[in-house]
Amino acid sequence: MIAVRALSKSFVTDRGRVDVLKDVDLDIAAGERVAIMGASGAGKTTLMHLLGGLDRPTSGSVSFAEKNLSRYSAQELDAFRNRSIGFVFQFHQLLPEFSALENVMMPALIGRCQVKEARGRASDILSAVGLEHRLDHKPGQLSGGEQQRVAIARSLIMSPKLLLADEPTGNLDSVTSDEILALLDRLHAERDLTIVVVTHSKKVADHMDRVVRMVDGRLEK
Repeated sequence: MIAVRALSKSFVTDRGRVDVLKDVDLDIAAGERVAIMGASGAGKTTLMHLLGGLDRPTSGSVSFAEKNLSRYSAQELDAFRNRSIGFVFQFHQLLPEFSALENVMMPALIGRCQVKEARGRASDILSAVGLEHRLDHKPGQLSGGEQQRVAIARSLIMSPKLLLADEPTGNLDSVTSDEILALLDRLHAERDLTIVVVTHSKKVADHMDRVVRMVDGRLEK
């Protein structure tokens, strides 16, 4: 599904050029679950942002189903992300003034679904993650685990093929982390998802099919 070739990313700072990724090659098969591990500053999150089209590489390429993301215009890339990739972050990034249902509806509305259809999809996916009794609650009325379930539901409302998760259990206690991992296991099986997770947690990595490690912007051989 994903082919990364000679991927590099540099940033220019007051102290000069910083090479964050250096000639990374990586293949991820459809339906595979991959954990990306490494020390802070190794380039894990930068790699995930490039995989998801949230940023563009300095050189090299990311191809999704043999389509090079760098060849999309900004508008085409926005549309591609909306329909093909779900994102889950350590900090849930839910809109505090909206209910769980309304938060989950957002990607569908951005994708130009009708309000009735978006509401139905959001209700169904929230039920699938065990929150059918929390539809009208705002994020501040939900526990950390419930907020992360809302974030996962939001990431899946457009039925993406790829789920990218950056430290999805990083702010959760061990019991809630186990619940989120079990939920991801179930959703992977039910929806044939490809999942890529950035994590420091061995427990999270053990739930994946494969672990790749980053050291100083390169994948460890």
